Amino acid sequence: MAILIPLFLLFSIVTHSNLDAAVCVCKDADEPALQKVIDYACGSGADCTLIQQTGACFQPDTIKNHCDVAVNSFYQKKASTGATCDFNGAAVIPTSPPSNASSCLSSSGV
Repeated sequence: MAILIPLFLLFSIVTHSNLDAAVCVCKDADEPALQKVIDYACGSGADCTLIQQTGACFQPDTIKNHCDVAVNSFYQKKASTGATCDFNGAAVIPTSPPSNASSCLSSSGV
């Protein structure tokens, strides 16, 4: 029994760390499809002030970048309540951080 408690604590720390490190990004798709994902994420709790023209994550000014920021913001805010990074198959948690990852795609959601 004494060994179970340290193992449980270690498992909890590792699992929690992996969740904190996860970012959510949009899969490649055409612009109208990405815009629908942005609209859903922004309407469902993502901090989309980040991708407005004066926002900290507006640049690069591409639909794909804005989609990445929107879904990641939604995921960081809602994952603890059971939300997933799926968006009807339009988003994914990459196995390694995106090459263009910035603070806008941090696990803290900026």
